[in-house]
Amino acid sequence: MSTKELLINEIEKAPEPILTEVLDFVHFLKAKIVREKLDIAIVSESSLSKDWLKPEEDEAWQNL
Repeated sequence: MSTKELLINEIEKAPEPILTEVLDFVHFLKAKIVREKLDIAIVSESSLSKDWLKPEEDEAWQNL
């Protein structure tokens, strides 16, 4: 049985108060993933900015 199937099976047996907490936790995990991706993008931007500010980069992108 897959993880998704096991979760669905447990969800079908759980009382409503637990389902509310599970839903909140799922939302938390999804938001955490978005925050982590944003943090990685911000760190990448600062490390790549040195290259972006070179005159060669301006030349490479001027025709777009």
